Amino acid sequence: MTKRLVVTGTGTGIGKTVFSAGLAGLLDGFYWKPVQSGLDAETDSEVIARLSGLPAGRVLPEAYRLKSPLSPHRSAEIDGVAIEAADLAFPLLPTPLVIEGAGGLMVPLNRQTMFIDIFEQWRLPVILCAGTALGTINHTLLSIEALRARSIPLLGIAFIGDEVTDTQRTIIELGGVRQLGRLPHLDELTAEELRAAMIAGFDLALIAGGE
Repeated sequence: MTKRLVVTGTGTGIGKTVFSAGLAGLLDGFYWKPVQSGLDAETDSEVIARLSGLPAGRVLPEAYRLKSPLSPHRSAEIDGVAIEAADLAFPLLPTPLVIEGAGGLMVPLNRQTMFIDIFEQWRLPVILCAGTALGTINHTLLSIEALRARSIPLLGIAFIGDEVTDTQRTIIELGGVRQLGRLPHLDELTAEELRAAMIAGFDLALIAGGE
């Protein structure tokens, strides 16, 4: 069965877009960002196109493109747009699909719906990206608990940052979850360096085992 994966994070700025680029490239799949907030700087889809190594056409257009770099619900209100959950049905494709959320699980899409509500409807396996810096244990364990409270399948944790062995071990043991690997911060962020780091840092068999 074709693999469809959701990539989310414990918060904004964790590095899940770079991880998503590496993952989509390794899987030779497609990438989809349902909602993009902020259009002045390089968008997440543009980052994926630059870093994933995927051929043209594999980065799918967003369902919503919002101008202000704010939470989607507020950015949509400023643009006079109403984000509808029905517009966020994931596409069915013949090859793997990596879907990237925005910020963390509780990011609101409108005044009634958060991203975690959409993930609950989809029931797709989730990869949770977590940093390794101070504070990550609390943020990550809370995110794990939120996913499990809604019976959303959690494939495992992708750590991003420097190796902090005890922190990573604590999250894995207390959270009762798998560590899929770790992506270090790269001094030279290119498609080639990212692919090499993903191959070195992750066991693709743990990720690509099927939906």
